[in-house]
Amino acid sequence: MGRPVAAAPAVPGNLDKRRLIAFIAMVFGMFMAILDIQIVSASLSEIQAGLSASSEEVAWVQTAYLIAEVVMIPLSGILSRAFSTRYFFAASCAGFTVMSFLCSTATDINQMIVFRALQGFIGGGMIPTVFAAAFTIFPRDKQPIIAPVIGLVATLAPTVGPTIGGYLTDLFSWHWLFLINIVPGIVVTLLTWSLIDFDKPDLSLIDRFDWLGLIGMAMFLGAAEYVLEEGPQKNWFDETIIQVGAIVSVTGAFLFFWRAATAKQPIVDLSAFKDRNFAFGSLFSFVMGIGLYGLTYIYPIYLARVRGYSSLQIGETMFVSGLCMFAAAPIVGRLMTKIDPRLMIAAGFAGFAIGTWQASAVTKDWDFWELLVPQMLRGFSLMTAMVPINNVALGTLPPQRIKNASGLYNLTRNLGGAIGLALINTILNNRWDLHMARLHEHVAWGREQAETTLSNLTDAFARLGSDASLAATKQLALMARREALVMALGDVFVCLTVVFLTLVAVTPLMRRPAARGGGGGAH
Repeated sequence: MGRPVAAAPAVPGNLDKRRLIAFIAMVFGMFMAILDIQIVSASLSEIQAGLSASSEEVAWVQTAYLIAEVVMIPLSGILSRAFSTRYFFAASCAGFTVMSFLCSTATDINQMIVFRALQGFIGGGMIPTVFAAAFTIFPRDKQPIIAPVIGLVATLAPTVGPTIGGYLTDLFSWHWLFLINIVPGIVVTLLTWSLIDFDKPDLSLIDRFDWLGLIGMAMFLGAAEYVLEEGPQKNWFDETIIQVGAIVSVTGAFLFFWRAATAKQPIVDLSAFKDRNFAFGSLFSFVMGIGLYGLTYIYPIYLARVRGYSSLQIGETMFVSGLCMFAAAPIVGRLMTKIDPRLMIAAGFAGFAIGTWQASAVTKDWDFWELLVPQMLRGFSLMTAMVPINNVALGTLPPQRIKNASGLYNLTRNLGGAIGLALINTILNNRWDLHMARLHEHVAWGREQAETTLSNLTDAFARLGSDASLAATKQLALMARREALVMALGDVFVCLTVVFLTLVAVTPLMRRPAARGGGGGAH
């Protein structure tokens, strides 16, 4: 599988209590930021009603957050080096908390969209900063303790987001989707401001700040996120706005990569991709985003549209994955010290593949128990793959390069989720149309089974005193539409299985780290 990559000598030591408390506070801040990606997804209809918005307008509550966050994540590397981890993280958490409060006070959809965009942009800086801190402030022999915590939070937060959102909206109101951040946000801000002492500011970076590169990156990533979010619903390039978004993204990409190659101090240093393990780790992180966000999206579609579940019932059904992640975290931490991380990564993606292959046999009658094993495999596989991927990608880099690399690495996971959701929606819509066309052939007049079903439905509606013939025809059409959706979902699961198996085959191309990465008090 290749030669081990040499890492810096391990730095043994004990966990510094001050830094440990500061790090736990940072992790909690990251949890809030990642949670807010998904927490509103189960409650958009309530927000829509509360703000008197259209269905297209309320979608921007989610889209605005994602566009703004995807710009901040790679930008966080240079900002945290310029202002230091202490000032940057505390300011990010404070701003995120203020914007959460303002979101809860929004009286119309325009205010909500602006506040959500600012919430995503400011809060997005917390996520890569925590990853960077984990690999620079702790001794390398403590990584098996710290790494599972990072992996658990990064995967658990988006998984339980719809569940928490459903509970809060059901028990209180949609305002609590944002108010829940206030008290923890204040606590985290105060703790990180008081306790973080990992590094010092380097304000000279601001003097050489590449504003042109920032504009290019914002155009590139922001427009790309919009195209990926809205493309499947707008039939891609049939809509002018999608064409414009694509042109803006491509133009921004040219500007960004030109500045990255020519600027004395580029906004994002892409040289980390020259490291073989970081490049492959980013690829795995990209596909991990598909598995993380894609499956969090697919299962609710089935449970809501086929099974008729409420958002609260969906959250309760999907909570199995979260429980499995909790159970797997300590086990994965111990295995990291004993097993080649590439084997763990391969096992994780193989578990994903087995789960999605089982789910590809889905029928309209599947319920909690039929979904139990695929969801368990998803939960265990996320942790089994995520933790060693983090360690292999970031763990062998020099401490001075980790902040920048962490932003790039976390960006790949978000882009994987965005591109994965776009592809999933496109495949789902296309296969749904295909299966609908095929089913229409089978339920046409003259087909014995179709006419028997229609006759039985007509008799059933006749007993209810309704327009039996019309009601039966509508019901048969709905049944065909539901069956086509189930078959399309099965096709999506097959496609995901192929993707995950491909990553299993790619795993041997990584090099085995000679020692667990990370620093020990870099300044």
